[in-house]
Amino acid sequence: MASPQEIAAQFVQYYYNTFDTNRAALNTLYSLPFTTVKHQVTTLDAQAASASSLIVMVTGALAIDDSPPMQYSQCFQLAQDGGSFFVSNDIFRLNLG
Repeated sequence: MASPQEIAAQFVQYYYNTFDTNRAALNTLYSLPFTTVKHQVTTLDAQAASASSLIVMVTGALAIDDSPPMQYSQCFQLAQDGGSFFVSNDIFRLNLG
């Protein structure tokens, strides 16, 4: 099995690429009013939370429509289901001020 860091890196790349380019695929999770969004990941940390789950912490910059980028942090708990993972929990925060 891949390391927690490798799994997290693959997940984050897939998740933010989908969010930025095809948010309709995530429509059941997010119904947001903006047109364009771009995530720039600055840091990515991951560790095993149990034998079948990971905690993934991401920080970066988020640009929405024509607004200047804002700093954000996001924490995911990924749970394993067979040979794949799903988002069990997701905490997002804009780091303003």
